[in-house]
Amino acid sequence: MMFTVRQIQPEDDPIIENIIRQCLIEYGGNHEGTAWEDPDLGRFSQIYNKPGQAYWVAEDEKGIVVGGVGIGPLKTDKRTYELQKMYCIPAIRSKGVASKLLDTALSYARTYYDQCYLETLDTMVEAQRFYEKHGFNRISYAMGNTSHFSCDVRYLIQL
Repeated sequence: MMFTVRQIQPEDDPIIENIIRQCLIEYGGNHEGTAWEDPDLGRFSQIYNKPGQAYWVAEDEKGIVVGGVGIGPLKTDKRTYELQKMYCIPAIRSKGVASKLLDTALSYARTYYDQCYLETLDTMVEAQRFYEKHGFNRISYAMGNTSHFSCDVRYLIQL
């Protein structure tokens, strides 16, 4: 199966919002303190359009959006960016799409940042294994004020 990664377009916003919400339901993250309550959820093409911020989607050979990933600066540390809203539909997991999305985000981020931070849920065990496989180190403390106080697993990688 072939996948293409491209920058998000306005017509992708509701599709990505739906993917994120379905994944959060799947892992019990459909509550306060997660992306579930982000006021900008569904407005990615509007907010990820400045230097140092971007959101990409992956689409299959039929043009169907199957996942996405964003990056943006961590509010309290301008050398650190946050990997944001990285989600893929269940049917394409373990097919290399997430790796392609992550590689795209990390390559872009190296232009602007020194390290990458991310937060996830303890129920997202597969995601934790994925991040560790790609060189992220689990840390015991939160960085920045992301408003995701329910995300209890955190990672950091030097770029």
